[in-house]
Amino acid sequence: MKPNDLVPSLMNCRRLFLKDYDIPINIGVHDFEKLAEQRIIINIELYVPFELNSPKHDSLEEVVDYDFMRNTIIEIVSKGHIHLQETLCDEIVEKMLLHPSVFAVKVSTEKPDVYPDSKSVGVEVFKQKK
Repeated sequence: MKPNDLVPSLMNCRRLFLKDYDIPINIGVHDFEKLAEQRIIINIELYVPFELNSPKHDSLEEVVDYDFMRNTIIEIVSKGHIHLQETLCDEIVEKMLLHPSVFAVKVSTEKPDVYPDSKSVGVEVFKQKK
């Protein structure tokens, strides 16, 4: 179930997303995790009110550019080692909400290579502006 199925305030929003962005980063609290990058899979959903994301002239300037999501992740992970997925997730959420057109955001991060008997372990956050 998507957040706009549950939250009435999102009913007049367009959902933009970056799905299964697979990026190697320096993350983890254990010593062995600090020796090499790990794969992280990141998903972002942005909820933008239709009036702020409905192009009238078929122009990129009239919408939220997908590059914003991807470039923000690259900027965050390029700053150095991150201990927790929660920290990564929260920082992505906060940066997404700084965009003036974004009303709400859902972000998930997953480590797919932690346990051989599990697809992944991860964190998900949903937050909207007040």
